[in-house]
Amino acid sequence: MATSPPLSQATGYGVVIGLGFLFALGMILTTYVLKRYQNEVQTSEMFATAGRTVKSGLVSSAVVSSWTWAATLLQSSGVAYRYGVSGPFWYASGATVQILLFATLAIELKRKAPNAHTFLEVIRARYGVYTHVVYIVFGLMTNILVTAMLLTGGSAVVTSLTGMPTAAACFLLPVGVVLYTVFGGIKATFLTDYVHTVMILVIIMMFAFTAYTTNVHLGSPAKVYDLLVQAARDHPVDGNEAGSYLTMRSKEGAIFFVINIVGNFGTVFMDNGYYNKAIAASPVHALPGYVMGGLSWFAIPWLAATTMGLSALSLETNSVFPTFPDRMPDADVTAGLVLPNAAVALLGKGGAAATLLLIFMAVTSASSAEYIAVSSIFTYDIYKTYFEPAASGRKLVYMAHVSVVVYAILLAGFSTALYYIGISMGYLYLMMGVIISSAVLPAALTLLWSDQNMIAATLSPILGLVCSLIAWLVTAKKQYGDLSVASTGSNNPMLAGNVVALLSPLIFVPVLTFAFGRQKYDYVSMAMIRLGDDSDVAAAAHVDLELIPGAADVSDAEFQSEKTKLRRASLIAKTMTALLTLALLVLWPMPLYGTGYVFSKKFFTGWVSVGIIWLFCSIFCVGVYPLIEGRHTMAHTFRGIIKDLTGKGKPPLQGRMSVADDEKYSEDEKSSQDHGTSKKDIKQADAVAAAVETSGNTNEKY
Repeated sequence: MATSPPLSQATGYGVVIGLGFLFALGMILTTYVLKRYQNEVQTSEMFATAGRTVKSGLVSSAVVSSWTWAATLLQSSGVAYRYGVSGPFWYASGATVQILLFATLAIELKRKAPNAHTFLEVIRARYGVYTHVVYIVFGLMTNILVTAMLLTGGSAVVTSLTGMPTAAACFLLPVGVVLYTVFGGIKATFLTDYVHTVMILVIIMMFAFTAYTTNVHLGSPAKVYDLLVQAARDHPVDGNEAGSYLTMRSKEGAIFFVINIVGNFGTVFMDNGYYNKAIAASPVHALPGYVMGGLSWFAIPWLAATTMGLSALSLETNSVFPTFPDRMPDADVTAGLVLPNAAVALLGKGGAAATLLLIFMAVTSASSAEYIAVSSIFTYDIYKTYFEPAASGRKLVYMAHVSVVVYAILLAGFSTALYYIGISMGYLYLMMGVIISSAVLPAALTLLWSDQNMIAATLSPILGLVCSLIAWLVTAKKQYGDLSVASTGSNNPMLAGNVVALLSPLIFVPVLTFAFGRQKYDYVSMAMIRLGDDSDVAAAAHVDLELIPGAADVSDAEFQSEKTKLRRASLIAKTMTALLTLALLVLWPMPLYGTGYVFSKKFFTGWVSVGIIWLFCSIFCVGVYPLIEGRHTMAHTFRGIIKDLTGKGKPPLQGRMSVADDEKYSEDEKSSQDHGTSKKDIKQADAVAAAVETSGNTNEKY
């Protein structure tokens, strides 16, 4: 940056370390409270799946938090700065549809593999070891790229705002996250995701009202509009209608839109973190959680970038802008520094502090989901599967803790290395799809198409990756004459690589499936995936295993009711996601793009107003609604705390079985344990088998 950082290094260290430890201490206390008053002992199942009891409000806030990367705020503001009003919309719509479409996969996963801990367990149950190993590699590549992008983007902003060394930021940002993740597992990430999401939404709302109502240099959509018109006269946008920043017709914006859609399919459908949240959700809450989360998230990049990216364009000719009198260097835009520069111009040091807090929340909340995702893969798909199949619950919890710590250290080092060799957040964001998107289609078809065979599922991602790398690098070499960070990071090479990665399996999958024979899979082996044995952890905590959320057996009537609800949710998910995808990708933007309409002042004012109203709706969905849903649990917990403080003792435990039920469970459980399988495992497998026998078509019935 052209000027010295607006905040001191002490402020940077204080936020990164101080807030990290504050959240860690808060979650340690919360974990203790949940254990004492809600029986939430940190078993291996609770650590990885939260007992599969999370309700839709917390699911939606967790989805928003996990999908609000540093890039959500920084990259979207950068494309707004480059392309105008089209950039924020293309970013938001191009990354919302994946969450909406993933809702369908979430429901199918809960229907067909109700005891799974990771999506990769489902792959192994259907196809075997070789396919499992391939998808472990693609899954870990996804987590590594996402985590590296979070740390490179977040550390760049911390450095620009405080002068804190980038390497120090890369290593210190994960410290607090690792602490509360280790102590609280995925439930801790759900709870901290809620806090982070609320804070992010409040800060974005503050930026929006500052820019469009109170700022002395801007203060209204009309003033911003006038300054954008002047900016188009001073430096028109090549490829935009009339060179304007106020149009949806943008050639480079449309190219980014395609790259964004393709790349984000990989980062959702191949990120075990999203499957973790689907697994952790209560069966009837998975669909509303993902739909609410996806629609709530849309407002964040749309309004944040429409505010901060356009504010940067409007204010860069003003002396309050950090780079005045020069425009921002392209390297700074790629590194994600548009938003912090705009914040400083709008609010001075207060804007810098708000941005630092905003990026800290975005980086830590999203990275916690990545740590849990990698921990689940290592614990269940590598260690338990190939090294110690009979591992106890305590051993699994230990390995999960170790994997979180080791992964955090390795990725901090990797992200630091990327910084020193000149790879920025923007480069990683565009490149991710090239590397991972070839596995999207075969992974989805594992749950959606019974005919895909092992050879197609195994070879399609590998062949697609080879093709995408060739398309990416050949396009860069042909267009620019060399292979460098600048040439390979340009839009056209990235477009070629991303599109080939996502679409090439459309050829490979059917060809390999029909060439080597359809599988005609019955989904029974997925249903046979077993829960972990946490009896040792429960015994050590002096808690009845049946009282831990998600561990209790369910009656036949409850199980059948759950199956019926999931079948209904599957139909709703497919219909709703198709309609919403059509609306966000076609019905809304394409008429504006096709006509080349340049926004009028009134239209732009309405555009901004809709964004602000949408963000208010998001605040209700992910901020207020989880409190409404959890009011009874919170009331029970507070009553318990009050009774403890007043010496009246701990309140009755929730969900305790009657003596008769307890005795019946003990007999049935002993019988099933003699055969190495829990009663719940047997019941779910029998249900799938019965569906096969009665329908003759598992793909439709189950």
